[in-house]
Amino acid sequence: MTTTISRLYNSHAEARSAVRDLEAAGVSHGDISIIASNADNWYDAKNKTYPDRDLDGKDDRAEGAATGGGIGAVAGGTAGLLAGLGIMAIPGVGPVVAAGWLVAALTGAAAGGATGGIIGALSQQAGLSEEETEVYAEGLRRGGAIVSARVAEADAARLQATMDRSAVRIADRAAAYRKSGWSTYDPKAKPYTADEVMRERSLYR
Repeated sequence: MTTTISRLYNSHAEARSAVRDLEAAGVSHGDISIIASNADNWYDAKNKTYPDRDLDGKDDRAEGAATGGGIGAVAGGTAGLLAGLGIMAIPGVGPVVAAGWLVAALTGAAAGGATGGIIGALSQQAGLSEEETEVYAEGLRRGGAIVSARVAEADAARLQATMDRSAVRIADRAAAYRKSGWSTYDPKAKPYTADEVMRERSLYR
């Protein structure tokens, strides 16, 4: 028997770190999905690269220039699930970078074909409750990222702990959103800009 575990993260870097932790814990990259906002253009769709592969918070292009290396010099390249990242636009969220088994549902959401758009894609595939789905979708819209993993029930508790290390506490985030006047995810809302994403992330550091 398998179960699906999903977590929301404040940024793509934290989500990518969670993906790598899951792979290191023995979860096949075929059983992991990642959806991350690209509102701040962290992922270069043209060249299929991102500028902070080693997740140290610094642009590897600058580090490479300083050390005489290239973007991939520090990280040693990309492997596993993260090698398959692709970009799409979802109404209400804007550009997202995604990989894994959720992509098919996201493609329907991007085209308007999935029931309820991104909400439908998450609720039907990611093992989330209705209330959680609203918060996850809003978190994605505000620059966050979602990681979902299909795991054996016997391993679920151990892997939940792995995913929880840098994940958002959903109840706390929902309360913060509601305090600011938010009530529900709106697929017709204007996507966040890069500046808005930066301000939003600064609230939770």
